[in-house]
Parts: sequence; C-alpha cells; structure tokens
Amino acid sequence: MAENEITLMKGNEAIAHAAIRCGCDGYFGYPITPQSEVLETLAEQKPWETTGMVVVQAESEVSSINMVYGGACTGKRVMTSSSSPGVSLMQEGISYLAGAELPALVVNVQRGGPGLGTIQPSQADYFQTVKGGGHGDYRLITLAPASVQEMADFVDLAFELAFRYRNPAMILSDGAIGQMMEKVVLPPFKPRRTEEQIAKECPWATIGRKGGRKPNIITSLELRSEEMEINNLRIQAKYREIEKKEIRFEEYKTDDAEYLIVAFGSAARIAKKVIAIAREQGIKVGLLRPITLWPFPSAKIAELGQRMKGILTLEINAGQMVEDVRLAVECKVPVQYFGRLGGIIPEPEEVVEVLKKMVK
Repeated sequence: MAENEITLMKGNEAIAHAAIRCGCDGYFGYPITPQSEVLETLAEQKPWETTGMVVVQAESEVSSINMVYGGACTGKRVMTSSSSPGVSLMQEGISYLAGAELPALVVNVQRGGPGLGTIQPSQADYFQTVKGGGHGDYRLITLAPASVQEMADFVDLAFELAFRYRNPAMILSDGAIGQMMEKVVLPPFKPRRTEEQIAKECPWATIGRKGGRKPNIITSLELRSEEMEINNLRIQAKYREIEKKEIRFEEYKTDDAEYLIVAFGSAARIAKKVIAIAREQGIKVGLLRPITLWPFPSAKIAELGQRMKGILTLEINAGQMVEDVRLAVECKVPVQYFGRLGGIIPEPEEVVEVLKKMVK
C-alpha cells in the first residue's frame, strides 16, 4: 500500500499492518476468536522478509507473554494480542512487566465472559485492565479505540508511551471493532531501530557489555522489604506523572448539554447515535469519551458534572466504568448506568428511553 493510501480492512488487520509499519521488532501470540486475524495477517504479510520483524505463534498465551517479557528486556519493540480468556492467562506476566518496568504492548480484543463466555463483543475487561488484573500495585497505560483508524493509530502511540515511561501499555478494543471493516489510512513506515539506537535510548536494556556498558540485571524481585517499598514508591511516582501528562479524551456536543453520556470504544459510537435521536426530541445531551481508560479523565468528568442534571454511563458490561465516573463527580450529580451483557450490543433507541426516564 502506498503512503497515505485509503484502504478497507478489519480492525484486527489494521493492528497487524500498523505493527509492521511502526518498527515493531517482534510479535508473540496465540490465536483466539475474535482477534485471530492479528496473527493471521502478520503471517500473510511475512514481515520477517521485509523489515526483519519476528512473528511467532507461541504454544500458549502464557508462553507468549513471557516471550514478550524476554524481548522487552533487550529494549525491543515487542507485542502480543489476545482476547479476554487469553489475556486472563497473561496476568502474571503483565504484572512482571510492570514490576520490572519494561515497555511492551498488549492488545485485548474483548469478548463476553465470565469463563469462556461467548465470542461476541464485550467491554467486561475494564476492571481487569485498569485496576490491575495481576498481583501488586501496578497500572497499565490503556488506550480504548473507537474505530479501525484508531486501532491503527494507537499501535505507535502505545509503544511511544510504553517506552517514555518504561511501562506496559494495552490497547483495549472489542470484538465489534476488531471484526468490523472501515476505511483506514495506515501510518507511514518507520524503520526498526538499530542496535546502536537501542543502546542509546534504552541504557537499562540487557544487550551485553558492548562499548564498555555495565551489565544490567532486570528483575521484579526484591527480598528486602525496605528496598521493595522504595521500588513501589518510585513506580507510584511515575504513575502520578502519567496521570498528570497523558490523559486523553473526546468531547462531543457538550457545550450546551444538560445531560452527559460517558462511554468508550464501541459504546461511544452508539452514544453518538443516541445523542442525535435524543436531541431531535429536545433532550440536550453530550458525550465524554475516555480515550485513555488509565489514566482516567476524572477531572474533566468532574468539571462537566458541575453543570449537568445527570450522567449516564453506556457500557457493554454489567457496569464497571460507572464506578470511576461516580468517584470523579463525588456523588454531586446523579450517575446511572445502562448496558447489555452476553455479547449483545445496546440499541440506540433503548438508550434514549433510559435518558427520557432520567429527564422525568
């Protein structure tokens, strides 16, 4: 595909193409519906013949996340992708990545649960992702795309943020965006970094003692409690810096709104149709779409909440983000939740009926 060429592809395919173009060094994954096209597309494109990118189908999700850990230790741009049950299996490795302060990318194309659940789309991994699904006090930089274009755009952004803060990042998508086809402009090709560039940009990496470098030991283990507390305090300070600098969100028709919908990903797309219908019926409603689920745009929601009569969170789960919205507004404005479960995507008309009840 030529530079700036508009093409039609699935969200999962966009992830794969963007990974190749943004200088990714290695992908380690395992197939699972509804994200298997990521690995399949990489296999079709054979980037090892063009950019030298390594693509490995691991024997399991546990293997793949530990391969990511190994690659990240060397300062390489490495990633994996999976869907909800598979990401559950990766939680220990994700915690290790965060504890060792290693940059890496994990893509979760969510499906319904609990358990094996369904292969249909869901947003029920919100808690797992933004609250820390593994052990310990850690956070994942989390980007929530709402289009195929953002699936492509967020790959390079996720790597950029992961390396800036030496912290794993996640693209939290869902089966609807992963499987839908839309027009997309893929990012321009970025060459993979040379060994010299990695040595300069990642002085912490384990790349040997070239050029008089001292040996680096990367671990998340510290048996002395006092030292482990120091490690945790340093990491927590880094998280505060991320919360200060990296919050991203989209506002839509909030200038004159009396009611606010807060939604991310696929639910935010539905919310825009809800707003169109509701405004035709005289209900002034707007949308706040968190693009970063962590760090969460709590301050912006609190600011908007000061002039709203009510807030509705629209989610494809049993109500998870609603807790963070309520915390943001400190119970100063009524916050309700509406969502569907089991892979069912809410219809705009049923959400409008909920808004009508809020107005009454």
